[in-house]
Order: sequence, then structure tokens, then C-alpha cells
Amino acid sequence: MCESCGSPLAVHQRYCLSCGRRIGSRSPRLEELLSRVVGRARPADATAQSPAAVESAAVESAAVESAAVESAAQPAPAAVGPARGRMGASALRLPAPRISALLVLVFLGFGVLLGNVAATRPSASLASARSPLKVVLPSSEPAVLSTSTSTSASASAEPSSTASSEPPPAESEPTPAAAPAAAAPAAASPTTSTTAPSSSKGSSEASEGAAPKPAAGSPAKKLPPIKHVFVIMLSDQPYAAVFGPSSAAPYLAGTLEHHGELLVHYDAVAHEELANEVALLSGQGPTAETAANCPDYTAIAPASVGADGQVLGSGCVYPQATQTLPGQLAAKHLSWRAYVQGTDEGGTPGACAHPALGQADPTAAQGSGSGPYATFRNPFVYFQSLVGSPACAADDVGLGQLSGDLANAKRTPSFSYIVPSRCRDANPTPCTAGAPAGPAQADMFLRQVVPEILASPAYKESGLLVISVDEAPSSGEFADSSACCGQPAFPNVAASAPSGLSPRGGGSVGALLLSPYVKGGETNQEPFNHFSLLRTIEDLFGLGHLGYAGLSAVKPFEPSMFTAGKS
Repeated sequence: MCESCGSPLAVHQRYCLSCGRRIGSRSPRLEELLSRVVGRARPADATAQSPAAVESAAVESAAVESAAVESAAQPAPAAVGPARGRMGASALRLPAPRISALLVLVFLGFGVLLGNVAATRPSASLASARSPLKVVLPSSEPAVLSTSTSTSASASAEPSSTASSEPPPAESEPTPAAAPAAAAPAAASPTTSTTAPSSSKGSSEASEGAAPKPAAGSPAKKLPPIKHVFVIMLSDQPYAAVFGPSSAAPYLAGTLEHHGELLVHYDAVAHEELANEVALLSGQGPTAETAANCPDYTAIAPASVGADGQVLGSGCVYPQATQTLPGQLAAKHLSWRAYVQGTDEGGTPGACAHPALGQADPTAAQGSGSGPYATFRNPFVYFQSLVGSPACAADDVGLGQLSGDLANAKRTPSFSYIVPSRCRDANPTPCTAGAPAGPAQADMFLRQVVPEILASPAYKESGLLVISVDEAPSSGEFADSSACCGQPAFPNVAASAPSGLSPRGGGSVGALLLSPYVKGGETNQEPFNHFSLLRTIEDLFGLGHLGYAGLSAVKPFEPSMFTAGKS
């Protein structure tokens, strides 16, 4: 029993755990060891100290005493100074909590700083960025054969158009009102597509009213209510020549990139130009003749229909039964129009121009110097369902009609396909002997046309502008036949593909999206191609998927790409 506080004690207990009192006296040898280690004698009674101090003293004294007892079994050192004892005790103490927390914050801050310095900015993929390291390699995704056909279509709303008489800007730069609205950063690149079932219920829902507009910066769950799609199709250039840092088209690769989203892994699906343009309008793969820009304007025969709705045979004019995007739009009472520069200029053949069936096409030969119009750059005239209809002469027109149609949203078609002349389409082959050619000429065309589109009521209300290239070069220094998105084995040209190799595509060409729903200055690394664009347009207007646009490996543009909202 402790004499001081009355707490029970064990037989060999030396200190009271309640009050810290020493039980019994120290031995003379222990007193001598303590005096040498500590440099002073410990008080025998700690009852006068505070409870916390008593407990601390008791523990420290017990530790010292234990160490002294252990050292007693060995020969004592010659001299142990008090300074050495104090140094050993302090070396075992941890830093104060505040100091420890400060050290953790310092290390975390250093890690964040190091990460920011080493990280790659998304803007490094923009041609207009100042960083010299801006090379974007084409997608190396292996080609995968796919034969499944999807018939789904996204529900989309009919527009409630409002007229505006605001004139287009005179400057080449987009006006603030015409430029896409700013928003919070876009969501991470998606890996799944969003489409609505192609049921009658889905079609009726699509026409009932406009879908709600996404809030600025919020992840979109479905495609926005875009009611006017504009496609400008350039020609025969690789991605780097059009959108890369050395592009000779600074308005496109500099100014416009800041206002849109750049698809850096957007591929053509075949060679040559006509094969890709036909694919975009119908989902059809190339024939041997469309892959040669149709030198002879002949009907496809025997024109049987194979898997995925593909028309089988030789030739380049598709039969009446072949479905097309214009036909889909017309069936849903939506409008389309092709604006083909050169058909309304002096000495040209006029609207819906094409050779007589079975005749040679003198404009098909590259380098012929045949002038600004080439039939193979006007894919609408390769479908009997269109050339045999009054709609071809009414809606396959010259570029001069674009300005009038843009002046009023009600007159602006749901789908506008805009084709620069061969003198302005970026093709490296001059339209006439000695004429300038290449991306610089296309840049002049874009400076004229794009500001008109961006200033139009239809675009401001619910528009999407896509600028792309029909194909990458098929030969020469910059030849590219890369592919993506489950590139199919085109049945009409499969025999000409190298044995054992994946089907060849049309190379990396890139695409730029501009819309009030698209945040400016963004890049997208997901793989897309011309079939993806067709599928996206069909989804926006609630249409079924034609041909290879229905393959399961073909992804439409994702809702998360349209995050800017609309003011």
C-alpha cells in the first residue's frame, strides 16, 4: 500500500503509478550511477509536483534507472558527461505537430509544382499554340472487321426558328456574337456512344419540341438541339498541312481553332476524294471506279445489295434504291442544299452538273487544268435518286446562293454541304496551269465564307459547322492510308487490298467543330471518321443509320463534346 495516496502496490513495484512516489530507498550504487548520468540527484519524493509533472518524472526516472541497472552489469565508461546524456535524450524526440504538418504541406506543394512543370497541356495539340512541340501522330488503332448494322437513331427536336437581319461581318475574324460561347472545361473524353432507339416513339418525341439546353460547363447527357449542320469539305491534304503548326492556312489553323474543338484523330475512310464524299452522304464503301474519281460516268452493275446495305458491283452511279442522307432528310420534311463553288461561274455547266450516263468525265483527270469545277467534288450527282429528281437542280447549286439562304434561319437548310472550287479547296493540283494551289487558297475561301456562317441567325440559334478534308494523299511524300473505327473490308475493292493486311483507310485528315454548343480552344483525341460524321448528323435529326455508319465500332460525336451551353 502506497503511504502517500493509499493505492495498492505490487510486491516488487518501485514507484506508485497514481502519485509517482518512490517506494523504498535507492541503493548507493544506483545513486552513484544516476548522479553520473543525469548530473544531479533525483528528488526522492515527487508528491509536491503537479500530477502531470509527477507522472513524467516517474517515467523518466524509471527509464533512467532501468538504463543504469543495465549498464551496471557492464564495466562503467571512463567518463560520461552530462552533455552527452542530454543529447541522446533529445535525439529521440519527434518534431512538434505543427512543424510536422508544415513539413507535409511543403512536400505536397513541391509535388504539385513539379507536376505542373512536367505536365503536357491540351493546347499543345493546337496548331495555334506557341509551343514548338505540337506533332500529332495518326491513330494506330488496329483495323477490326465489323459487319453488324445498327438501326438506332437519336431523338432530336425540330427548331423553332427566329429571323434576324443582322448582316455578316466584313472582317475575317469571327465576331464575339458569332463565336462559340465560353464555358467551363469539357468533360473527359468519352468511350461510349449515346443514341436513342429508332422506334416510332423515338421519332415522334424528336419532333415534339426542342430539347433543354445544357448548362454551361455541365456534362451533357445527350446531343444538343442542333438544327442546322454546315459541312465544308476541303481536298487531298494530310492533317499536318491543314491543322498542323506549319499549316499555310493561318485563319483555319490559328483563328478558327481558338473558337472550336479540333478532332486530331479524324480519318478519311478510303482513297480518293469521291469515295470519301460518297461515304459521307450514304455510308457506302468505295467501288473501284469511285476510288478513281469516276473517270467514266457509268451506273453500278450488277447493283446487288450485300451486308450492311452495301451496293455491290462496278461503276460509280448508285441505283435509284440506294438510300442517302438527302433522301432521309426529305422524307422527314427537312431541307438540304449543296453549295458547289464553280457551278454558277461563267462558262461552267450550271446546277447539278454531271456528264451523260455512260460518258467519260473530262474533269476527273487530276492536273488536267479543266477549271474550277470537278464532278467528283460534287457527290450528290452520283445517286440516281437525286439526279433523277427536280431537287437536284433546285438544291445542288452554286456558292452564290449561300449568302441569301443564311440571311434568314427559315431559309437556311437543315444540312448544308459547301464545296470550294478546285482553285480554293486546298488540293495541291492547280485548277488551271500556273494557278496557285494548296491550303493557302483554301484559307482565302474560309475567310470569305466562315464569318458569314458564324454570323447567320441559323448558326447562332442552333448551328454546327464542321470543316474537314475528304482524304489524305494516296501517294508521294505525305501518303497516308491509316484508318480507325473498325475499318471494314470494302467488298467492291477487297480483292485489290494487300493479302494479310488490314483494309486501308484514307489517312488522318482532322476535323474542326464550331458551334454555340462547343467550347473553343479544345482538342479531342478520340478516333472518328467520315462514317462517324454521317452517324452524328443522322442522330441530330433523328434518322436511321445508313450503310457503314451503323457499324458498332463507328462512334458518333459524343454529347460530352458539346459542353459550352448556349447563352
